[in-house]
Amino acid sequence: MLGLDDCLIEVMAIPGALDAMLLDQTSGMAVAVSGSPQGVDTEGSAAALTETLRATVDGLARSCPGDTVRIDDMLVTTDQGHHLLRLMETAFEGPLVIYVRLDLERSNLALARHRLRAISSSLLT
Repeated sequence: MLGLDDCLIEVMAIPGALDAMLLDQTSGMAVAVSGSPQGVDTEGSAAALTETLRATVDGLARSCPGDTVRIDDMLVTTDQGHHLLRLMETAFEGPLVIYVRLDLERSNLALARHRLRAISSSLLT
């Protein structure tokens, strides 16, 4: 089983990873941060990312009435990079989200998604 710090070390080892956070999905707070660029408000960023997830889940639930909507991961691509979020239920206080920002040129999205799936499984066991 990976600890929280080991989890972020593994995430930052993904080719093209620029920074990463573990987010508490319930509270919207950053649990752990790695490689955060200077001047970034990590708590504000964590809150905004979890709110984005909530809005996405709500939107999908409204577009698929009667179906159970469960998001495994979410990808947003901007001119500044790829933003990948992996949701997971944990044995900790509540559900966590792994967030990683990836370089547009140096990252491989399929590899990053595969690695996040493996890392989240190691964190859960």
